[in-house]
Amino acid sequence: MSAVYVWIETFEGAANPASWEALGAGRQLADAAGVPLTAIVLGENAGAIANEAAQHGAEKAIVCEDATLHGFRLEPYAALLSHLVESNQPKAVVAVGTNSARELLAASAADTNSGLLTEITDMSLASDGSVQVTRPAYAGKVISEVTIDAAGTQFLLLRGRAFTPLDVDESATADITTVDAVLAEDEIATKIEAFEAASGTVNLSDAAIIVSGGRGMANNPAEAPPDAEDPVVWKAKDGFANTLTPLANVLGAAIGASRAAVDAGFIPYAHQVGQTGKTVSPDLYIACGISGAIQHQAGMRTSKIIVAINKDAEAPIFKLARFGIVGDLYEVVPALTEELKKRLGQQ
Repeated sequence: MSAVYVWIETFEGAANPASWEALGAGRQLADAAGVPLTAIVLGENAGAIANEAAQHGAEKAIVCEDATLHGFRLEPYAALLSHLVESNQPKAVVAVGTNSARELLAASAADTNSGLLTEITDMSLASDGSVQVTRPAYAGKVISEVTIDAAGTQFLLLRGRAFTPLDVDESATADITTVDAVLAEDEIATKIEAFEAASGTVNLSDAAIIVSGGRGMANNPAEAPPDAEDPVVWKAKDGFANTLTPLANVLGAAIGASRAAVDAGFIPYAHQVGQTGKTVSPDLYIACGISGAIQHQAGMRTSKIIVAINKDAEAPIFKLARFGIVGDLYEVVPALTEELKKRLGQQ
């Protein structure tokens, strides 16, 4: 086994900071196996990003800056990663489970007839060389411990924010190897025309703090204007904008939502946390007016601290929360926001 590979995800010539979490996790396996920790950096500005990866713990780096890799497309990325795996037989290929990483590692695992595990929250190497991982199962109700056979390369997708990046060493360098792309442009079916990115919001997957609203957002005491098409939806949208957003701004948090809130049209799907939305693991998760159905818990139960605010003292979310407030969110949240402003010196 030649190394532990860590895919460094990039966008427009910059690394996704979540990749440093993957290097931190990969370091554990590489040290236990006695092999180098190798960063795989593909695309625009790959050489400079490889040097950055060295500062985050990579001893070696494999880079390719071919124009076919500028912008993530599955075909050229998977073809090159699969080629590297087949040629070098690494112990493992590790990445944080973003959408792109899920596509890439799944495709390469299939190409190389290798195993793949997702949503990993802890892992280690046994004395016999087998990889032992911990991951949630059955919508997070069960914690599964899996032992993977020592033979062959293992593809490992980590749950975001489950692993800690290594300390940055600005003097560190890596042994960099440059490789050629496997596919030429005329062999690639997909083309990238442009990117349209959302602005002004915090990415839920990266957020350290999330303030989420649920069906209870419709209980806003504010009066809907006479011309409101749906007064209930208006009240909930107003609650997200004028009650939850001020709290999120004080904390530097992202806004999340339950499926019930999204399905009712209170807030766009991009904010949905849960089994059919985003899976998050922030340091602090504040659930406002969310009952805590198992589908929602599946997306946020690994949060380090959960605070629940709900009028129903029997709501399932209280069984998961470390701190619970039984009360009207439209009374509790503004009071909490004002107190936090005072304590954080924002008034």
